[in-house]
Amino acid sequence: MAEETSKNDVGLSSQTRSNRSWSSVLRWIPSSMDHIMAAEKRLLSVVKTPYVQEHVNIGSGPPGSKVRWFRSSSNEPRFINTVTFDSKRDAPTLVMIHGYAASQGFFFRNFDALASRFRVIAVDQLGWGGSSRPDFTCKSTKETEAWFIDSLEEWRKAKNLSKFILLGHSFGGYVAAKYALKHPECVQHLILVGSAGFSSESDATSEWVTRFRTTWKGAVLNHLWESNFTPQKIVRGLGPWGPNVVRRYTSSRFGTHSIGEILTEEESRLLTDYVYHTTAAKSSGEQCLKYIFSFGAFARMPLLLSASEWKVPTTFIYGFQDWMNYQGAQEARKHMKAPCEIIRVPKGGHFVFIDNPTGFHSAVFYACRRFVTPDLDNESLPEGLTSA
Repeated sequence: MAEETSKNDVGLSSQTRSNRSWSSVLRWIPSSMDHIMAAEKRLLSVVKTPYVQEHVNIGSGPPGSKVRWFRSSSNEPRFINTVTFDSKRDAPTLVMIHGYAASQGFFFRNFDALASRFRVIAVDQLGWGGSSRPDFTCKSTKETEAWFIDSLEEWRKAKNLSKFILLGHSFGGYVAAKYALKHPECVQHLILVGSAGFSSESDATSEWVTRFRTTWKGAVLNHLWESNFTPQKIVRGLGPWGPNVVRRYTSSRFGTHSIGEILTEEESRLLTDYVYHTTAAKSSGEQCLKYIFSFGAFARMPLLLSASEWKVPTTFIYGFQDWMNYQGAQEARKHMKAPCEIIRVPKGGHFVFIDNPTGFHSAVFYACRRFVTPDLDNESLPEGLTSA
């Protein structure tokens, strides 16, 4: 049975729990940090591998800086919510970073399989999930990148990690790549899953965005984007109706319109609950969106521009139906001096690790073959996967 070190409800009287329940019913947004941690625990109850949950203290600001977590007026130490699966203590360490509008629990279908060969550590990035949610007051792309990169580095120091395999999904892939560029000595191998950040507005594929902006709908949406109007604001604005909207999204994306393996009824219920509480909580990291990407999800500082500087061996993983364009990775590979490979997984979209967990696990094991099966370094690509 999975376990968690945070015991928010231990020792609470029935009266206290009753008061908390009424408080939840009466508040406009029926969520809180306690709700997030409880929802995480329920979701991870489907994971068979034992784990430890902890809030890793990363201090109140970057080392040597007089600026607290980026212009925050609070001197309060911040923490990164972390889950560690130690089923293979002598195995290589795999650190997993979630994408935008997500949290580490999205990997719930992968922890058991990955923990069979790795010491798996998954984190909620600063401002997301069960991590601290400081006021987000960054004013530039550079500051915004530092928010995530420096907080991850402080987390690494607090966890006393020296070298690890780093996996990032979507926006988490962007952060992972930027982190590896700044701290290559810490990253043994980089795995970017449906990574964002390779396309820019100068790409030919952005022509449709330029045309769309000339329409009234495009102008409105572009204005909302530049005003930092996020999807999470809609969920919060709907108050007690928010959970139903999230339920319709998860049941549609991972059920009715699933590209691969449909969620079970229990998985769908637990994921919906988890997604709602992590989405409805205080706005923080979500506000990075307009500083990292322009309308259309085009990177303001594309990873492609720094591809020639990469020093870490890299594996790109994409689902066959991923809306992220793997051609960006192909272009980056032309400029990279470090070893690089691109793997495509069938029956998978942008959330390939949920759509086709078996294929995703095969891709990760293959990417890390020199760490998990060093005697089989030249093994062939697993059946079903293709190389791009």
